[in-house]
Amino acid sequence: MVSTVERVPQAKAIISIENVVATATVRERLDLNLIVQRFSEVKYDPTSFPGLVFKLKNPKTTTLIFTSGRFVCTGARSEEQAYRAVKLVAQKLKQKGIEVHDEPEVTIQNIVGTASLGGGVNIEDAARILKRSMYEPEQFPGLVHRMDDPHTVLLIFASGKIVCTGAKREAEVYRAVSRLHNSLEEKGLMIY
Repeated sequence: MVSTVERVPQAKAIISIENVVATATVRERLDLNLIVQRFSEVKYDPTSFPGLVFKLKNPKTTTLIFTSGRFVCTGARSEEQAYRAVKLVAQKLKQKGIEVHDEPEVTIQNIVGTASLGGGVNIEDAARILKRSMYEPEQFPGLVHRMDDPHTVLLIFASGKIVCTGAKREAEVYRAVSRLHNSLEEKGLMIY
């Protein structure tokens, strides 16, 4: 999903949701060996990892399934895709005779988005001016900015590229990038 946030005529932030991580519980203990017998495309090696790997092509996601009935779904590009993927995995299990009585209770754990601000950022000045920021270029080339509202972490690069993580809703990614972009503009930290 791509969105545009306009601030000034020459500056547009292009935002893209890259990954949505969701967890779910089906309230039943699952026999992972039985799932392996009924699905040739799954991967399960309990000697190296306790979960079974269940990949879908549409939506393109990977769901880890544990004997406890817990699912961890990654790779979705929207909240809706994450919900759909978890429900589809549960439905496929039911179709092959795996006992899943309840609809999975899905919770979004993390949404990662990227953005391009349409110009560069004066990182060294931003590190001094933006509160709750850390910049150690010897260890990492980006500035790490912790935003309180929405509660997210933004990685800011001199190129104007941003990575936003920690959001629980897509709208929080858009709001965080917009707030950051507005703040950088107001403080004269954008380079066009």
